[in-house]
Order: sequence, then C-alpha cells, then structure tokens
Amino acid sequence: MTPNDFDAILPLLVLSGWASVLLLIDLWIPKNRKSITALLAVLGLAVATGTLVAVALTYWGHPIAAFGGMVTFDGFSVFLSMLLLMTGVVTITLAYNYLKQSSLDRGEFYTLLLFSITGMMLMAQASDLIVVFLALELLSIPLYVLSGFARPQVDSEESAMKYFLLGAFASGFLVYGIALTYGATQTTDLSTIWSVISQNGALTHDPLLLAGAALILVGLGFKVAAVPFHMWTPDVYEGAPTIVTAFMSVGAKVGGFAALLRVFFTAFPALAAEWSMAIAILSALTMILGNVAAIAQSSIKRMLAYSSIAHAGYILMAVVAGGSLANDGTSAAVFYLLAYAVMNLGAWAVVIAVEKHNGELTTIDDFAGLGTTRTGLALSMALFMLSFTGLPPTIGFIGKFYVFRAAIDAGFMWLAVIGVITSLVSAFYYLRIVMVMWMKSGEGAATTSRSLNLIVGLAALVTFVMGLVPNYLIAAAERALLVLFGNV
Repeated sequence: MTPNDFDAILPLLVLSGWASVLLLIDLWIPKNRKSITALLAVLGLAVATGTLVAVALTYWGHPIAAFGGMVTFDGFSVFLSMLLLMTGVVTITLAYNYLKQSSLDRGEFYTLLLFSITGMMLMAQASDLIVVFLALELLSIPLYVLSGFARPQVDSEESAMKYFLLGAFASGFLVYGIALTYGATQTTDLSTIWSVISQNGALTHDPLLLAGAALILVGLGFKVAAVPFHMWTPDVYEGAPTIVTAFMSVGAKVGGFAALLRVFFTAFPALAAEWSMAIAILSALTMILGNVAAIAQSSIKRMLAYSSIAHAGYILMAVVAGGSLANDGTSAAVFYLLAYAVMNLGAWAVVIAVEKHNGELTTIDDFAGLGTTRTGLALSMALFMLSFTGLPPTIGFIGKFYVFRAAIDAGFMWLAVIGVITSLVSAFYYLRIVMVMWMKSGEGAATTSRSLNLIVGLAALVTFVMGLVPNYLIAAAERALLVLFGNV
C-alpha cells in the first residue's frame, strides 16, 4: 500500500474503524444512557469529515487513483461523501429522541448507520466493478437490518425481509452484468473498459457487452428505486422505522446514483447511443408512475415513497443528458441530489414530529390543524412541499430547472416535457398536504424537540435561501468539482 492508497481510503478507514470500536464500547453503556453512543457516532462522523477535508486540501487539483485504479478520490467522490456525512449527522440528531419515544433505543442502530454510510462513500469512490459490488453490499446489509429494527413489529420485519430478498435478487443481476462485461473486455476496471471499447469499435455492438451494461443498470436501478425496479420501495418505506426510512431515502439514492454516474460516464461513454435512450425511457416511466401512484396514497410514508421514486426519474434525466454532455449531466445530477437531500430530510423530520407511536400508520389527515397548533412546522412543511413540486423560490425549482435544461441541451426535449407535466401532476398530492395543514380542522398534534426543530429550521432555511441565490452556490459547486477533477 502506497501513501496515496492510504490517503484515498483514509476517511473510510476512520469511519469503519470508529464503527467497529463503537460496537464494542456500546456493550458497556447502560440502556438508559444511549445518548453517549449517539454522541460518539456524531463524533465519528465529524472526525471522518475532518479527515476527508484534510485529504481533499492536500491533493487539491490532483485526483488520487488508488490501488491500481480501483478506488478514485476526486471532486465527485468528495462532494457526495460530504453530502452523505451530513445526512448521517442529521439522521443521528433526529434518531435519538425518535428511538426513545418508539422504545427502540438500542446502540447498534448507530453502528449500523456508520457502516452503511461507509458503503455509500465507497460507492462514490469505486472505479472498478468489483469494488462497486462490494460497496453495494456494505451499503445494503446494514440497511436490511435497520429496516427490521422495530422488531417484533410485523410490518418492520416484513419490510426487512422484502428488502433483503429483492436486494439479493438485484445484486445477482449486478454480478451477472459484471461477469458479462468482464467476458467482453477482460477487465473490471472502469477506465480500462473504456480504453478497450475505444480501441475495438466492434465491441459497441457486442451482445455480451450490451447485455452486461443492461444488467448492471438493472442492479443499480433497484438501488435508486427506478421503474420497473421500484416494487420494494412503498412497502419497505412504510414498514421500516421512520428514521430509517428518512436515512434510506437519501443515502441509498445518493450511493446508487454515485455508482450509476461513475460506471456509465467512465466505462460506457462509447455505448451512450444505446444506453441513453434506454435510461430516458426508464426516466419517463419512473416520473410518470411515481407521480401518478402517489395521488392515490393516504399514508404519508407511502406517498413520500412514490415521491422518492418520481425524483429518481428526474435525476435519471440528468444521467441521460450526461450521455452527450458529461459535465452538464454530472453537475445537474449532483446538484439535484443535494437539493433532494435537503428538502427530503426536512420533510421526513416533520413526519417524525407528527407520527404516532402507538403502532398506527400516519396518514395525511393526521396533519390537519397543524397550521394552527404548530405554525412553524406547518410553514416548513409547506415550503418542502412547494420545493418538491418545483415551484420558485425554492431549491427544488432550481434543481429541476438545472436538470430540464441539461436534457434539452442534450436533445431530449420530449423527456423534459414529460418532466414538466409530471411536476404539474405532483402539485396535486404535494399541495394536498398544505391544504390539509391549513384548511382542515384537526388536533394538529406533534411531538417536537430542540434538535428536531433545529433540523427542520435549517432545512427550511437552506431550501429557501438556495432558491433565492442559486447561481453563486451552483458555480461554487461546479468549481470545486472541476478543481478536484484536475481540470483547471
């Protein structure tokens, strides 16, 4: 192992090592003092963040290709890793009170969370198909356990079983795709795959390679909940503990899209003519089904599950644009992931506040009267719903505008039109929540804490401010990506 190899994976070593030690320390922490475990988990995320920043500054403008090119430390991985670490901190902040109220205050929750974040970060750095698979499993296995964390509740155990079985099935597709790709190119290294295809133009029509790329798309499409690989999402989102659903809805999507962007933009750009149209069709189907199915939902968790599916379709639109405009597609996808993470975590925080802890499902009608009893929460939730819809001045509007523009520039006007139409459809179920909160009488019951109010307030502030002054922030993000990619 060279110094560069060590530096490239140092944040991962810190986080996974911290999680391993925390697992042992938690054995000596009393059941009524699990706040110590939560604080140690946040400390671990903070140390990993500091390590990530230190390595990024040390190699500023010089990406690291570690372990023979199997792992890459660059602007793309740094940006997404920071987003994932932020998501982890927010999740732990929300989790402490939630787990106590739900009688689920067990220390292994935080350890599993750290291991899953490690897998997500490795997904962003993976430059070899074998590492992609290993990272996917490191990401997924803790999530399978967390989905059933509310044992012995039947719904939670059922969601874990469904997620595990379908996840294992999707992993099989991914492994088979990797095997076929290796058979066609004799390598699993992403950059080398691109070189082999470039040197042998006949491979662009090789059924073996095309089948391999298609199966890899299926495996990663499951992780990002794209249609028709979305079947697990509503049931798992509804059955899993709400705090796990909130984390999964952001973390798994960021990790999945990180691998999808890295693989298809690095290994298969020569096949863009083939996979761009396939992904465009998946994007259209995902946007349509996600938004239309959400209309019929009365459960807030199922509604947000279909919303998550729909937003995967919008991000897939950026992937399509990246087939011919890699930089525009990458930056549009990355910015949309950031926008989605902010407004989605805020919305789930409000759901956690409103959720009942007696085993009953939380419905949209449970938000009735919230505008009167919890005005701050209701205003924030209204802002998040407007942002989901894509209305100005919110970060969601900027994200959708950015993605639609990239699709139009890439020649996919029809896909952008579908995106606009489905966004109008989504206004029906998003604004229904706003209507229920402000125009329907009800108890408006909500259980809040200082930490939850802080998260909701910060998310609302970022959602609004970044909708007002997006240009500087978008330019800063693009500049950071370009510098760390070594292009300036």
